[in-house]
Amino acid sequence: MTSGMVAAAVQLADLLARENAALEAIDLPLAASMVPEKQRAASAFAVAAAAAGTLEGIHRAAAEDTARRLQALAAENKRLLERAIAVQGRLIGTIATALPPRAGPRYGARGAAGQHGRPVAYALAARA
Repeated sequence: MTSGMVAAAVQLADLLARENAALEAIDLPLAASMVPEKQRAASAFAVAAAAAGTLEGIHRAAAEDTARRLQALAAENKRLLERAIAVQGRLIGTIATALPPRAGPRYGARGAAGQHGRPVAYALAARA
C-alpha cells in the first residue's frame, strides 16, 4: 500500500465513519447527501490501489491498521444500510395499511363508469 493509497483509504474510512453515524441516527437525508462524496472517495481509493506499490516498516503497519479500519467500517456501513432499507420498508408498509382500501369503479344505469361521491384526498408531510 503506497502512501497515496493510505491517504485515500483514510479519507474513505473517515467518510464511512460519518455516514455510519448518520445511518445509526437514522438520518437518511444526511446519509444520502454523502453519496457523491463517497463515490469520489471510493474512486480515488481505486485509482490509488491500481497504482499501489509496497511499504515497509512503520508505513506498512499504518497501512495495515488503515486497511483493518476500512474493512470494519465497510462491514458496519453494509449492516446499517440494510437496516435503513428495512426501516423504510416498514414505514411504507405502515402508511399503506393506514390508508383506506380504494374503491373500484362504479357503474351507472347504462353500464358506463360513473363517479359517485368525491375522491378522497391524502396529504403526507415529512420533516427531515
